[in-house]
Amino acid sequence: MSRINPYTLQMQITQMFAQGQSFFALTKVQDWLKEHNQNPLDYEILFHKKPAPPGSKEVMVIEIELKRKDGQPVDPWLQEQANLHA
Repeated sequence: MSRINPYTLQMQITQMFAQGQSFFALTKVQDWLKEHNQNPLDYEILFHKKPAPPGSKEVMVIEIELKRKDGQPVDPWLQEQANLHA
């Protein structure tokens, strides 16, 4: 059973980049994919710095882009969950 984490994946990745720990962001997303019964080796994981949405405490957020290496489309639900706002 996975433990409950009050922070979304996007929030965690944004904090990692803000704290200079972006090196670990790829591993964090790969672990998240495993938790969602996906093989991380099937995906190319890209990070994009974007302005934070209005009303957010953050100035910037990191958007996570998932691309399947086999050319198939990424499940829209999975992509949405990766970038879910709190």
